[in-house]
Amino acid sequence: MKPALRDFLPSGRTREVVTPEGVALRFEVAPAAERFSAFLSDLFLVFLGTAVLLVLLLVLSIDPGEDPLAAAGVFLAAFLLRHGFFAWFEIRRRGVTPGKRAVGLRVVDRRGGPLTGEAVLARNLTREIEVFLPLLLLVAPGAFFPEAPGWGAAVAGAWLIVLAAMPLFNRDRLRVGDLVAGTMVVRAPQAVLLQDVSARPAAPAAEAIAFTRDHLAIYGTYELQVLEEILRTPDPDLQGLRTVRDRILRKIRWEGKPPDVPPLDFLRAFYDAQRAHLEGRLLLGERKESKSERPARGGKRRP
Repeated sequence: MKPALRDFLPSGRTREVVTPEGVALRFEVAPAAERFSAFLSDLFLVFLGTAVLLVLLLVLSIDPGEDPLAAAGVFLAAFLLRHGFFAWFEIRRRGVTPGKRAVGLRVVDRRGGPLTGEAVLARNLTREIEVFLPLLLLVAPGAFFPEAPGWGAAVAGAWLIVLAAMPLFNRDRLRVGDLVAGTMVVRAPQAVLLQDVSARPAAPAAEAIAFTRDHLAIYGTYELQVLEEILRTPDPDLQGLRTVRDRILRKIRWEGKPPDVPPLDFLRAFYDAQRAHLEGRLLLGERKESKSERPARGGKRRP
């Protein structure tokens, strides 16, 4: 009997994402309530930054209400702060903002590819139309339309409610920005070394594969988690496993022919060696979260 999906993921809505290598990974879709909580946390930090900017203006005796140039500068700075905050964290921290990190969420590409800067910018610029513009029209309609009719605030309120409720009306909890950018928000894997997939005995031939420190210095915890998801997949596709093996061999600059073992045995052997290497680095006070990052000193987790 095939294992049920719930044996591999926590309960909740799960979605399958196929990577460019043809490997299917399963994610748990982030509940709307958790996304809202993460957004409020991030929004608080943005407002805090805006407040610091206004205090700085007061200290410098600059009054945006009397100086049109200063007002334009404040408007531009607030715009850059709003979008720069979300974009910087989602690009530099692989789809994780402080708010998302607090509740364990992450932005991923719905097509299984890497999260690109273009997608991050698209989903965050769309938030201006989804949230910030209608919110400003609702709170201060005169800022944009001094002669706006009284029902303008009602229209802005309806606009805000409809777009904010969009994730409730689709199974993947996608907001408009996700639809535009091709992204989705999922529950992130725990940023710890996962339980041993390699508890099962390895094939004798696989045990003979020797990985050097240079081979194991390429990947980090994040890639180890992805590999674990692949190894936990019931009845994995042989061609997909071969593709993943070949990709790893290229990344670690393996010299010569691929080891003469089945792809699954090779991946388990690499998982064992990579896990042991990362655990050793962790004991030395270093953690490497992904192949794009240098090890972090002091055992501190990096988002």
